[in-house]
Amino acid sequence: MAKKGFTLILLILLAVILIKNITLLDFQPELNPTATRYAEKGPEEVGAANLVTAVIVTYRGLDTLGEVTILFLTASIIGFFLQTREKSNISRKTRATSEILETAGKVLTPLIFLFGVYVFINGHLTPGGGFQGGAIVASGLVLMLLSNPAKKVRHVTLSVIESISGFAFIVLAVLGIFLAGGFFDNAYLGLGEFGTLLSAGAIPIIYIFIGLKVGSELSGIVSNLQETQKEEL
Repeated sequence: MAKKGFTLILLILLAVILIKNITLLDFQPELNPTATRYAEKGPEEVGAANLVTAVIVTYRGLDTLGEVTILFLTASIIGFFLQTREKSNISRKTRATSEILETAGKVLTPLIFLFGVYVFINGHLTPGGGFQGGAIVASGLVLMLLSNPAKKVRHVTLSVIESISGFAFIVLAVLGIFLAGGFFDNAYLGLGEFGTLLSAGAIPIIYIFIGLKVGSELSGIVSNLQETQKEEL
């Protein structure tokens, strides 16, 4: 009873804080100076039709680098704590899956992977990007493991993809210092024709590596969680 009462009080306090913050919000009818700068100069400087995701990669590239680093540390910590030391003494029971789920896994998993790749390759043109595409790729792995619980994921392959993608991401950012105007400057590959796939300089390539990195890290988390669900025979 006391626990429920404490939970109720906590929810009421949270609701009061949220309501107060909402009532104090000052909605501006015009863009602030920073947003105005992005909107007016962004297409010319960055060359990407989807300015939101382009800002994340270029103007706020350091933030993106920090987010990718946090995700990497999270995946590493989860993998560390979920690792099983005495694997030889534990047998795995695999649950039976329905024929419908198995068929859906075989048919839909490649399509999900393909859609994830499409999302992060076209991130500079349409809503999406590396994080979204990587998450979609990881969801394809979830479906694959659900439809075939006995399937094993090669952690070495995921680690190699994650490492190469992270290193390439940093290299592409550093190249902007020497070949363009600064760190994460994408113009050194040429901005191309606005609105086409081969535009926005290095952003499409950066998004490919971000998508691969995020997808491999999230897939590693999912596979680690799946491997810990073991029962002794």
